[in-house]
Amino acid sequence: MKATKYVYWQDGDMWLGYLEDFPDYMTQGESIKELQENLKDIFQELNSGNIPGVRKVAELQFA
Repeated sequence: MKATKYVYWQDGDMWLGYLEDFPDYMTQGESIKELQENLKDIFQELNSGNIPGVRKVAELQFA
């Protein structure tokens, strides 16, 4: 089982969020469960290779 971090918040009646590694791709849901399902769908699409020009976040180590 894979895991990834996501950022989320509630705005009125909606839950909004994005995958930490892909902050440009935000989604929403009427419940936290629906938001999580939408985030899983986005994760699969972004990692499928079918979407060109996907921007990611990475960490750079300095000595």
